Amino acid sequence: MAVELRFPSRRRCNMMMMVSDDGDGVIPCACKGIRRCLVCETFKASVLLETRESKIVHHFLYNAKTGLAVSEDEEGSSFPFSGVFLWENFISEEEERELISVMDQDVWHPSQSGRRKQDFGPKVNFKKRKVRIADFTGLPALSQKLVLRMQQDANLAGFQPVEQCNLDYAPERGSAIDPHLDDSWLWGERLVTINMLSETVLTMSLEQGLPELGLSEEVQVAVRLPRRCLVVLYGEARHRWKHAIHRKDIHERRVCSTYRELSAEFLLGGKQAKLGAELLTTALSFGGTPI
Repeated sequence: MAVELRFPSRRRCNMMMMVSDDGDGVIPCACKGIRRCLVCETFKASVLLETRESKIVHHFLYNAKTGLAVSEDEEGSSFPFSGVFLWENFISEEEERELISVMDQDVWHPSQSGRRKQDFGPKVNFKKRKVRIADFTGLPALSQKLVLRMQQDANLAGFQPVEQCNLDYAPERGSAIDPHLDDSWLWGERLVTINMLSETVLTMSLEQGLPELGLSEEVQVAVRLPRRCLVVLYGEARHRWKHAIHRKDIHERRVCSTYRELSAEFLLGGKQAKLGAELLTTALSFGGTPI
């Protein structure tokens, strides 16, 4: 299905983000630049988003059983969509309750676009390509059994996460995460996420479309994420297609934990293998607290 979407222009969004709530320059959220959430939109409502840009988007739905992206229009055209592995009921209801209970005992820090976060990982400057252990003390204790479970599946054989990021989404904050590609200098081939508390949709997008299929405009593939599932992105889904969680797909509180492994540069034989070994030793001690 091809539909025309209308978005605020980048210039107008930047103007909106510069408006303060009460004239003292304080905005009660962590949004920067063009990022926004319901909190800052409320305080910046005096700026009207008049200038609009429009584009056509072709919508597809991912079928986990067939591995196909199926068009939402009447024709039902499809194409193979590789690089997604979905593991339903990866954790039990009891494990979910325990994980959320432990997370909620730690501090949730405000993040962009209405999210809150907890980080377990090294200090990284991606622009300067610098990494240091800093205050990183390892992944949290409860993740140890989950990582061992992951490694039992062939899709995650040898998976050794060196970073865990917990994100908290809520509809009342307008939580979302914009389309993006994760770093591939430090982080390795597989991105692993556990989805908790509610189902949602992971939207994969390719702005340049698929001309070989006659789709010259943006293509989006919706990947439904059931509650308590695990999803892995790798290959083209990891490196070519951007991924996002849109505000409209957050209907109640959602918490996710994303695990990242090291790239080849930081593994045995890589030029930063020594640092990588230190990071892995720390991460897999499973004695960490949020940084």
